[in-house]
Amino acid sequence: MPTRTLRALSRPAVLTLAALLAVLPILVRGPSCGHDYDFHLVSWLEAANQFAHFGFPHWAFTPAFNAGEPRFIFYPPLSWTLGAILGLILPWNLVPTAFTWVALTLSGLTMYALARRYASPNAALLAATLYLANPYMLFTAYERTAYGELLAAAWLPLLFAAGLGPPSPRQPVRILPIASALALIWLTNAPAAVMSSYALAFITAVRLIADRRSTPYTLHPAPSPLRLTLTTLAGTALGLGLAAFYIVPAAWERQYVRVNMAVIPGMRPADHVLFHQMSGLTSDDRLHDSVVRTASIVALTLLAAIAAAILPMLISVWRSRPSTNYPRLTTHYPLLLLTLLIAFLLTPPSLFLWNHIPMFAFLQFPWRLTALLGVILALVAAGALNRVRFSLPSTLVAIPWLLAVLILPCWHLFHQPCYPEDTVAARVAVFHSNLGTDATDEYTPVGADGDALQSSDPPYFLIPATPRADLNTPPSPSAQPGPAPNHLTLTLPAPEYLVLNRRQYPSWQIRLNGAVIAPVAKKRRDGLITVLLPAGFDTLDLTLIRTPDQTLGLILSLIAACVAACVRFVRWTPRAGRP
Repeated sequence: MPTRTLRALSRPAVLTLAALLAVLPILVRGPSCGHDYDFHLVSWLEAANQFAHFGFPHWAFTPAFNAGEPRFIFYPPLSWTLGAILGLILPWNLVPTAFTWVALTLSGLTMYALARRYASPNAALLAATLYLANPYMLFTAYERTAYGELLAAAWLPLLFAAGLGPPSPRQPVRILPIASALALIWLTNAPAAVMSSYALAFITAVRLIADRRSTPYTLHPAPSPLRLTLTTLAGTALGLGLAAFYIVPAAWERQYVRVNMAVIPGMRPADHVLFHQMSGLTSDDRLHDSVVRTASIVALTLLAAIAAAILPMLISVWRSRPSTNYPRLTTHYPLLLLTLLIAFLLTPPSLFLWNHIPMFAFLQFPWRLTALLGVILALVAAGALNRVRFSLPSTLVAIPWLLAVLILPCWHLFHQPCYPEDTVAARVAVFHSNLGTDATDEYTPVGADGDALQSSDPPYFLIPATPRADLNTPPSPSAQPGPAPNHLTLTLPAPEYLVLNRRQYPSWQIRLNGAVIAPVAKKRRDGLITVLLPAGFDTLDLTLIRTPDQTLGLILSLIAACVAACVRFVRWTPRAGRP
């Protein structure tokens, strides 16, 4: 095998090992039980269980103490699909570590591909290592264990590569890179998708201005503003179309759940600007203040590092003729202005934007924008390192030291210990018991009170259908807990109300004696399905159906996939007689 090929293959291998070093503390000391740890672990267990039975998850059965919730409608599929697949092939105690390793490895590889456009292979390798182990990435992996956001970070370099365009102005701006990057991010994490969509729009706007100003001085013409605008819009539309099978149901079915619980006091952008402190003295307030303080320090660290790396490069660009290096203009200006915008959005004066820009409030935490700063830091670091000639051996020596400087303090500061009830083994045992798991507030159906549910709730119980029947009658305390059956037969001497331990939701079709029926109009406070059964032999079936919005989203995604295939494989040729 040629030496050049060996070197090309060695760099992805180095990034794979670098990601392994980043998860080494988790391998040695066990997983970090961070903020979102339990939510993701339950999602992986649910999805793996349904995959094992050849089903695609739409409903999570164990949350809300077996009453369930439409979690898989609203949380994008890539992260819980990856976690479920890892759980099917690995012991569950290794899945959080394996997931983190995969996400960090992908992040390094995509960052290397982006940095390689503007730097030498060795400089790009160092920049990719910096990206996969930057403080915000490790803060997400160790303290927050926000696995969806962690995986979304792997696609952010693809978005920047698509938004910044190819290094040469003679190469056309392509639709598919924009579409694929946006689709991957939307299918991985919704907050990351919102901020990525706005970041792409901002980068494109800056490019339009920068290209317009630099065109008279460049050796080759920049992409025309009209072409750049249309290509970006087409790529965005195609990317949203590819992810429509998730986006359409998630957007339409928001009306059925208490989605605003995601932005209650303590979770709003105003509560998470730099170094914000809550006025209360509760344990939740202290936890909030600790998280915001840590995230603020991480954000300021990245901002300072970006300034240290980008300012000397900008000075050299301003001193040279723009025609000498077109990519430096089209790369540095958007990165610099985006950094300044993010720095502003982290401060209280920006709250008017958070309150008025569509969907911006659902980012919840302004410091989530620090994920974009990680890409910017790695990219400008690649440009700065490109001025120094690194040999591959010296790069391989520098990488472990860089990782040690980043990983050791971050693990010490960010690691969250696991209580006995939070270990993977304990959570798996609870999942396979009849007790069920906790509900997610923002996925609770409208009108349902999650606090009215108990782990002791039985699969079903009956209430006599008297004129003064109280549908909120609790079940007998002696009943055995468990989930509601999807098929049930009963013989009743008189009409009775049947209450199933299953939350009422439009995706559940109820058949009584073969005929589709609706649940009783008056809902229970806990939101459980309640039907009126006639006297005699009754057969009840619950079926999870595909709703029209889900079908529409799937059709749009199939159409978008066909369009993407045409864009990718069809070669457009000019007509005869035309140049």
